[in-house]
Amino acid sequence: MRADAIKGQGMSRRSMIIAAFSTVVEWYDFTLYLYLATVLSRVFFGGGTASLGITLGGFAVAYLMRPLGAAVFGHVGDRYGRRRMMLLSMALMTAAMLATALLPTYAQIGPLAGWLVLLLRCVMSFSVGGEYTGVVAYLLEGARENRRGLVVSWAAAASEVGGLLAAGIAALTVSMMNIGDLDTWGWRIPFLVGAALAASIWIARSTMQESPDFERQEASGTVPENPLHHTLANHRAGIARGFAISALGSITYYVGITYVPAFLASTAKMAESEALWLTTAAALVVILVTPLTGALSDRIGRRPVLIGVCGCAALLPVAMFSLMAGGSLGWIVCGALVLAAVGGAVSAVGAVATAEQFPGEGRLTGLALGVTAATALFGGLAPYVAHLLVEDSGSPIVPGVMIAVVALGVLPVLLKMGETRPPRTEPR
Repeated sequence: MRADAIKGQGMSRRSMIIAAFSTVVEWYDFTLYLYLATVLSRVFFGGGTASLGITLGGFAVAYLMRPLGAAVFGHVGDRYGRRRMMLLSMALMTAAMLATALLPTYAQIGPLAGWLVLLLRCVMSFSVGGEYTGVVAYLLEGARENRRGLVVSWAAAASEVGGLLAAGIAALTVSMMNIGDLDTWGWRIPFLVGAALAASIWIARSTMQESPDFERQEASGTVPENPLHHTLANHRAGIARGFAISALGSITYYVGITYVPAFLASTAKMAESEALWLTTAAALVVILVTPLTGALSDRIGRRPVLIGVCGCAALLPVAMFSLMAGGSLGWIVCGALVLAAVGGAVSAVGAVATAEQFPGEGRLTGLALGVTAATALFGGLAPYVAHLLVEDSGSPIVPGVMIAVVALGVLPVLLKMGETRPPRTEPR
């Protein structure tokens, strides 16, 4: 790919690369909790049949902080600049990750350990609330119009690199240690790695340029004094469409990808380490699918790609969870990889499509109100709800039904949505 294709409109190549790949650490830190859910259920909640449900429930409760964080950081980004917002959110994430790695365990202080890890997950969720939407807006505003889908998809692909790294390090840690060492001190290693990664990204971000769109707003005097009021007054329809698109992206990702290791381990289809290695393979599929989908949306438009992947989300997940429940290794792998491809495709086109629902003025606040609110409901809560429903009903296809129901609900919104891709022009 030529350097000028990623240089954007007045944005340096270096700033674009730092922004795109900084989502590696964001998603590593955030998804690590889910990938280590069965281990953390023993470390912080004492083990037992109910501990996994409590661990996933804690993730869901903490996730509710994400919309609040998005609103706060969105205000900072819309009022004071994208760069300042991204530095602040990463600093908070670094501190939360390091503190998690140093926590005492249930064996040391009893139930207080569970409350402390939940508190730090709330801090982490608050900081992540501003992370992904901030990076997406920054890349969109720096990319050339005819490359927006591809460039913004890098954020989704890089975040999955973070998920891949989290799954790989978690799998390596779990598989190389006996349970005694793992529960005593080994679980800390992946969190210490995350804290180091976050600190390194903060240093890199300190050298980034400001978004050219925010500089335009400053030069023309159009920076909104009150981004929340401005966005609610002018972009309610965009918020609603962003909510719908993000609902689809969230449930296909969090139920179709990150919940799968806990699903396989809890249904006794795979050991913890085997399920994590399968998730690592699924992450590779997402990384491959994401830029291809983003580039396709640049060529034929966001709307037709969204409609196509929504149809896949409505038709495939029930069958894939049924295959994984069959017990055959080949079918388990097939089901997990197909679900990963669907989730990756939705994330790729959904990122650019939601950001294009808003102009530069108030864009981060609009994404906070629409995207992160949907993510809290259909992302953070979804794995916990799926776990409860599978346990209560005894049916392994329930997670697939959840995805299909959301897809069918979102489809009418996509059919009525206008195209947001800018008119195609030949590269200069």
